[in-house]
Amino acid sequence: MPKEQKIKALRCPTCSSLVLPDCPDMPFCSDRCRVIDLGKWASGAYRISSPILDPEVLEGLDEMHRSGRTTGDEE
Repeated sequence: MPKEQKIKALRCPTCSSLVLPDCPDMPFCSDRCRVIDLGKWASGAYRISSPILDPEVLEGLDEMHRSGRTTGDEE
């Protein structure tokens, strides 16, 4: 039977304070830091910048490009 892996302490992504594995707000140090992080996602401060790999989305973008429309155009 393999040995149990112990989770090491991490740094809070919001304030960089040490977070122990048994902290209920893991990976954040507190609910306050969790809410701050959520607010950054909601305001658009964080973005996922990986390429779009979904074939249906790529097909829709290709069709939009061929028709000369951009994402901000309205009919």
